[in-house]
Amino acid sequence: MRLSISITLLLGLVVLFLVRKDELKITHAVLAILLGFFLSATAVAGGIAKLDTMVASMLGGSLGLPPH
Repeated sequence: MRLSISITLLLGLVVLFLVRKDELKITHAVLAILLGFFLSATAVAGGIAKLDTMVASMLGGSLGLPPH
């Protein structure tokens, strides 16, 4: 749970940075958010969650963090 909140916060900050830098328009950010909500309600959501977990464990292992 803590990891997903951190990823969400990180992605939100990246989107905010891109919007502020005018690289990402607000309409693009809204579409990205809507896409995320719609993807979470599909059958693909389980695969995305597994992929997130695998990437997080690989990054955690390379950073020397203990598994949770």
